[in-house]
Order: sequence, then structure tokens, then C-alpha cells
Amino acid sequence: MFKSIPGLLLCFIVATIGFVASDFIGEDLLGFEKSPISSIMLSILLGMLIANLINLKESFNAGFNISLKYILKFGIICLGIRLGLSDIARIGFLGLPVVISCIAFTLLLVNYLSKLLNVENKLAALIAVGTSICGATAIVATGPVIKAKKEEITYAIANITIFGIIAMLAYPYLAHYLFSGNDQSIGLFLGTAIHETAQVAGAGLIYAQQFDSPQTLDFATVTKLVRNVSMIIVIPLMGYLYLSNEEKKTGSSFSILSVFPLFILGFILLGLIRTFGDYSIANEQRALFFLDEETWLATINSIKLIAEVSLGIAMSAVGLSTKLSSLRELGIKPFYVGFIAAFCVGVISFIGVNIFVI
Repeated sequence: MFKSIPGLLLCFIVATIGFVASDFIGEDLLGFEKSPISSIMLSILLGMLIANLINLKESFNAGFNISLKYILKFGIICLGIRLGLSDIARIGFLGLPVVISCIAFTLLLVNYLSKLLNVENKLAALIAVGTSICGATAIVATGPVIKAKKEEITYAIANITIFGIIAMLAYPYLAHYLFSGNDQSIGLFLGTAIHETAQVAGAGLIYAQQFDSPQTLDFATVTKLVRNVSMIIVIPLMGYLYLSNEEKKTGSSFSILSVFPLFILGFILLGLIRTFGDYSIANEQRALFFLDEETWLATINSIKLIAEVSLGIAMSAVGLSTKLSSLRELGIKPFYVGFIAAFCVGVISFIGVNIFVI
């Protein structure tokens, strides 16, 4: 645990600078009532600047990993307090056709491009699941299933991280224009067009901060969680498609539980608590039978703040873990595949939202 302290501390410092700098630049220097500069964006960019200009010691990596693996998921779990179960089900059902369209199209597109550009099948599979489902989590979970090499896993993660960060920083502003400020459509677009769970959360926070729309973050988060659940179907499918005949006969060593994003259950649990708390306030004047309305609202706001702080730390870890040099070292053709897939999934998401939602 102690070895993770340097990385965690650096993530916290970068996130804090991002929050403070956003208010200082936007409000104190530029005179806006609300800063037009996102603290999340500043945290990520500052993290990337540090990672690529300073040779950070490996001792920082443990803290970065904890931020991305645990603090991120804890932050997303805390976001569940924003929504009741009926809201989660409604948003998830609404976004399901768009999610299915994006996943199916991306898998088919990457398979075609990999053959056209002669990209190794397993690397293409990793890029496909990373782009269509949930970035590094899907890649790391799929790698052992299809017997991918460490270098292939590393490249795929670097690939989708770069394009995901670009999308995270650009799409909130592009979506505001494309969907004329419609909170629901923008949230569904961000939740289906951006790769990583962290990146979707970051984009949702950027939009919420800049356009005063917390509902967009709710839609984006739930839609992304629907994508995450699809891992339990898509990853075994990748194993079936890409393992050799011998491996198919013997079977691959993985379990559904190992690839299922368990933090979704925590998110739903917080949604259940919010639902029950609001219901008991309305009928018994006591949330969860022992909290008055003022205390209940203060508790909800505190959990929301914890979620925002946790996600800010995780966003800093995203920036601090991004090495731009990794793409140059591993070739250019898979880069083309990742770029085209990332661009096209955004287009399909835009079309899907317009067809199925608007």
C-alpha cells in the first residue's frame, strides 16, 4: 500500500491544480461567472504534459494503477446516488439500440480493415473490443482469452487511449453543437462514441461543468455501463473467433465473473438506496427510516462531491499514464485501424442517436 502513495499523491495534486486553475483562469482572470475552462480537461492535459516532459519514476505507477482501477470505479459507484432505479432502467433501455449498433459495426469494420491493411488478427481484435466496449478494461480482459502478446496488448491500449482522450476533450463541445444542447441525446452520444469508462466520465463532467447540465453525465454514465456489460458476450465471442482450432478444442481459461464489470452492481446499489431514500422521504418523512430530509439531501450532495473528486483523481491518472511515444514505437498500420474505427464509431453513434432517440 505504501508504494502507491507517490502516484496517488501526484494524481491528487494534479487534480487539485486542475480544479483551482479552472476557477482562477475562468473567473478571476477572465471575469466569467462560471469558468468556461474545464477542470477535468486541465487535469488531463497537465497530467499528459508531466508524463511526456518528465521521466517519472516507476514508483509512481502503483498509485496511477490504483487510481484507474479502484478510485475510478469508486467514483462511478458514487455516481449511482444521482439516479433512482427507474432512471437507470429507462436510460439503459433507451440507449441499448445505439450501443448494439456501435458494437456490431465496430467489430465488423475493424475485422475488414485489419485484413485490408494486413494487421495481425489478434491485435485487430484488441483494438475492436477496446474501441467498441470499454477501452483498456476490455483489452486487458480479452488479451489472455485470445492468447495475445504483451506488445499487442500494450499497443492496443495506447491506441485507444490516445483517440479516446481526443474524443473526450472534443466531443462535449461538438455534441453540444450537433444536438443543439439536448441533454439526453448528448449523454447517449458521449456514452457510445468514447472508448474508456474514465473518458466517458471525463467527457460527461466536462459537459456538465461547461454547460450546466448534470443530466448529461447521468445519461453518459448509464449508457457506458450498458456497453461494459456487453463484455460478457463479446469477449467469449472474440475467444471463439480468434483462438486456434486446438485452443477451441481444449477451451480457454477464463471465467465470466473475471470479465464482468462488478462495479456496475455498486452503481445499481447506490441507485437502489437513492430510490428507497426518496420514497421513504415522500411517505414517511424519513429517508432510510432515520434521516430527515435536510440530512438526506446533504448526504446525497456529499456523495456527489466524493464522486467528482474521485473522478478528478482518476482523470489525472489517465493523463499521467499516457505516453505519446508508445505509438511511434509500435508501427503505423494499426494506428490507422484505430483512428478509422474511433472516427466511425462516433459517426455511427451520431446516426444511431438520431434514428433511435431523436
